[in-house]
Amino acid sequence: MGCDRNCGLIAGAVIGAVLAVFGGILMPVGDLLIQKTIKKQVVLEEGTIAFKNWVKTGTEVYRQFWIFDVQNPQEVMMNSSNIQVKQRGPYTYRVRFLAKENVTQDAEDNTVSFLQPNGAIFEPSLSVGTEADNFTVLNLAVAAASHIYQNQFVQIILNSLINKSKSSMFQVRTLRELLWGYRDPFLSLVPYPVTTTVGLFYPYNNTADGVYKVFNGKDNISKVAIIDTYKGKRNLSYWESHCDMINGTDAASFPPFVEKSQVLQFFSSDICRSIYAVFESDVNLKGIPVYRFVLPSKAFASPVENPDNYCFCTEKIISKNCTSYGVLDISKCKEGRPVYISLPHFLYASPDVSEPIDGLNPNEEEHRTYLDIEPITGFTLQFAKRLQVNLLVKPSEKIQVLKNLKRNYIVPILWLNETGTIGDEKANMFRSQVTGKINLLGLIEMILLSVGVVMFVAFMISYCACRSKTIK
Repeated sequence: MGCDRNCGLIAGAVIGAVLAVFGGILMPVGDLLIQKTIKKQVVLEEGTIAFKNWVKTGTEVYRQFWIFDVQNPQEVMMNSSNIQVKQRGPYTYRVRFLAKENVTQDAEDNTVSFLQPNGAIFEPSLSVGTEADNFTVLNLAVAAASHIYQNQFVQIILNSLINKSKSSMFQVRTLRELLWGYRDPFLSLVPYPVTTTVGLFYPYNNTADGVYKVFNGKDNISKVAIIDTYKGKRNLSYWESHCDMINGTDAASFPPFVEKSQVLQFFSSDICRSIYAVFESDVNLKGIPVYRFVLPSKAFASPVENPDNYCFCTEKIISKNCTSYGVLDISKCKEGRPVYISLPHFLYASPDVSEPIDGLNPNEEEHRTYLDIEPITGFTLQFAKRLQVNLLVKPSEKIQVLKNLKRNYIVPILWLNETGTIGDEKANMFRSQVTGKINLLGLIEMILLSVGVVMFVAFMISYCACRSKTIK
């Protein structure tokens, strides 16, 4: 009887040990299986989950605009007063709803090239008004012309054309005109061939961004989605040194197995440069654990604070010998037009940038850019890209409408918030096919290990207790 009991206890301990060992073995084996599956599914080739979502995103992406309506145009023109602005918005468009075009695989270097078509559809139900709403804004053509043509004789001619067209430093334009283009009366009088249509995003609809050429990850999964060339080049030709490099992905996804310690690099054609994001916090997105990466203030710092940014400093006068920060001169990228990009409301910018502008209220929660990355696959499941479009306007002795200005202004025109969040259907699919399976495997591993250890310890204690009683 004692032997049967002892044998049963030993058998139970052995079973417990086997379960614990099996659970322990399953951990590295399970991780290898997960890695193998993920590596297979994130490759950008026909038949993978990644490719299907990459060609045409299942996420609805919206671009909201807030326009800075100038409240005191005459005071600014006559007295060089601070510009008083009032933010109006959002005006919302649906974007990125078109599938990638000209998708071409190159088996020789394991890349895939494509064009990203542009399209915008106005969403009245998500907007505060219509595309016909009027705004008082800086005159884009006047500000650009005085910057591009700095020869005094040419400016005298420009001045006569500006006066003849009854143009001024400020103008009233509808939302549709400001964003997508209008025929400018001043430029229409210019005698030599010049583009007479002006708009912050003109042309946009029926155009495409690219050609992008990215690695498909087939030979090296750590390079998947990383840009090889943009418009056939590995550099932009806008900046000096490392600032001119095209780094990382387009931010729609990153190579899998993202670590919190990583610096995620990506290229944005909207701001004509590569930039980066760092880990901020863990976020639960519709039941999916994601890592939130944010653009740090250091990315916009002056070279004094962040020496890596020295090559983004262009015009020494505007940037006060490179000590001013928080705005990026992208005029080289915009055919010489004095366009400056910043975060909304000059978030993270030096005080001298926003000092001439009244009515701004920067705050991180509304105005910073973030990416929510699912770390195992590297997919971006939620994002908010925020940026502000500004124009530089300078005093000009020969142009009457700019003659009374006593300082330079970097004038905010609008800021935008482009957002996308994984839909409920996609989130359910993601949970069932990716995180759900991983969590289930992890649960099985823990149960086997825990039950096995408990069984082994319990049966061994019982066996030892029975043995001591038998000896007595």
